[in-house]
Amino acid sequence: MSLDQRVFAWRGSYSNPRAGSGSLAGLRLGVKDLFHIAGLPTAAGNPDWLASHPIPEHTSPVVTQLLDAGVELVGKTQTDELAYSLNGLNIHYGAPLNPLNPDRLPGGSSSGSAVAVAAGDIDIGLGTDTGGSIRVPASYNGLFGIRTTHGLISSEQMVPLAPLFDTVGWFARDARTLARVGEVLLPDHLSRQFPNKPISTQQRSGSLRIALLLPLQNGALWTPAHQDWLKQQSLLTGFKPILLNSDWLSRASQCFRTLQGRAIWQTHGDWINTHKPTFAPDIHARFRWCATLTEADQLAAEAERARLQADIDSWFTDVDLVLLPTTPGAAPLLGAEPEWMDNYRSQLMGLTAPAGLAGLPQVHLPVLTEQGAPCGVSLLGKRGADKALLQLAIELCAASGATP
Repeated sequence: MSLDQRVFAWRGSYSNPRAGSGSLAGLRLGVKDLFHIAGLPTAAGNPDWLASHPIPEHTSPVVTQLLDAGVELVGKTQTDELAYSLNGLNIHYGAPLNPLNPDRLPGGSSSGSAVAVAAGDIDIGLGTDTGGSIRVPASYNGLFGIRTTHGLISSEQMVPLAPLFDTVGWFARDARTLARVGEVLLPDHLSRQFPNKPISTQQRSGSLRIALLLPLQNGALWTPAHQDWLKQQSLLTGFKPILLNSDWLSRASQCFRTLQGRAIWQTHGDWINTHKPTFAPDIHARFRWCATLTEADQLAAEAERARLQADIDSWFTDVDLVLLPTTPGAAPLLGAEPEWMDNYRSQLMGLTAPAGLAGLPQVHLPVLTEQGAPCGVSLLGKRGADKALLQLAIELCAASGATP
């Protein structure tokens, strides 16, 4: 398996009559192999899925918008099987190497898009985020990334994982490119579905109201490196601390996993039972666990979600945005023990679950390193605050002297 095949499910010449003429002219695009493009196969990271589904006749409206904005489509990028992993490993197509740290995980499930952007093969990596599939690989590969408000961008003509939580997102190497894509894909005005007033992009130092999420799980996840970064941010002052103990984080992780798993089986259970596809052992085990979830489990998790969401809503009382670590740290090393990885996954999903449970937008900033590898912080906003978060990411980079 070549390195190129590990990253790209398809790579070639794709005719785009608008290439070079729109707001994204000159930028190269890679599309996660969940989005349908008419005339190109969609494998969703699994050969059995590819073999049992026809070549799409229609193109995702998200891809169409980007093509209309003048991008050059370089290819479709690999994904974890049916997007059900955060690792970026695929037993069928190989693991795309993390360009910055080849001895560490690239992160999934939007692994191909993230690696292609980090390696400089493309400028925009289109992906999806259900349980962290934009935020995690953005952290591991030193990229800017956004998970958008749930339901704000169309998920039509796209292979779902768990529609209850699936969102569209993208990667870029700089904050300005990330925001330029947002100008194309995000609506100009919030619909009635998203009535919360977002952060004003005109706010400056002294007027932004910020909560600082301080998660405690196997030790403090808000490290001295995070503190040092905060001290350098002239736009971010006057933090409201929110302490999250390990019990809350574990509850959020388990609640999300249960609701996600139930939705996954309702979406893909019939296909799995009929076609008996070959999955990686860890992904196979998760699908079989999904099959055991009952309606009673779902109802209990929905009640728990309501309680957790009330907590999350309270974070935004007199607050414009919430800062939190995106991941527990740098990407895990390749070959980490399965038991360690299971524990790490639970810890990781404690951090990624709040945005999923509440349907919130989250932007990752690649501003830290740990053990010589990238990681960073996230801006978590109210529903519909996507554009404001993207603008704030640019302003934070500019204020700190970094290239936005």
